[in-house]
Amino acid sequence: MATYDFTGKAAFVTGASAGMGASTARAFAANGAAVALVDRNREQVERLAAELTEQGHRALALVCDVSDEQQVADAVNATVAEFGRLDMAFNNAGIMTPPADAADESAEAFDAIASINLRGVWASVKHELAQMRAQGSGAIVNCSSLAGLVGGLGRAPYTAAKHGVVGLTRSVALQYAPLGVRVNTVCPGTIETPMVDRMTAAGELDLDATLAATPMKRLGTGEEIAAAVLWLCSDAASYVTGAALPVDGGYTAA
Repeated sequence: MATYDFTGKAAFVTGASAGMGASTARAFAANGAAVALVDRNREQVERLAAELTEQGHRALALVCDVSDEQQVADAVNATVAEFGRLDMAFNNAGIMTPPADAADESAEAFDAIASINLRGVWASVKHELAQMRAQGSGAIVNCSSLAGLVGGLGRAPYTAAKHGVVGLTRSVALQYAPLGVRVNTVCPGTIETPMVDRMTAAGELDLDATLAATPMKRLGTGEEIAAAVLWLCSDAASYVTGAALPVDGGYTAA
């Protein structure tokens, strides 16, 4: 992974307790950033904060359900109170529900997906922007999915929410480009995460079919997503905003 100098900068990561969020939080810290770890799983997020602190990094554990806007606002405010600023954000918190026929999908399943995967990203972006607007600088990376670029069989609500993240990103990027704030999204393919492990074990994901449809013939890693996020947050991507970057082993190129 490329290295960056994020010394003196503060990062905010949602869904930070495991998977892509934890990998990205570790990468931010390893490159000198103070990191706010935001997750609704208190035990796991506090464990990661302790790990990073023991390694000599600045880390703040914040328990937050991103579907609650006030909790998001409080988490952003706590980050700024602790670190004095907010320079980078990875809005990664997300869930998956079992696949369903679109004609049989429940409103409850749709609302569960939308409240976290889309509304949670919107709330995070909104409150991050308020601080970054005041600073006149910042970089936000939202987490969409390959499902934000193509259709997903049996996953209409998830796909709709992830497409929404791409649209949200592009719209906000247009508005904030003149204000010194860049906003992009990563679109991961199937990544080695606890969520994918659970889906595979439950029979909700056909791993062989997924690998067959992926030109690179393997799953991605959390570290590979982290590498893309850090690049988008760095000065190396200073002329990049409004992008939806696939990190999917070639899946959406097929």
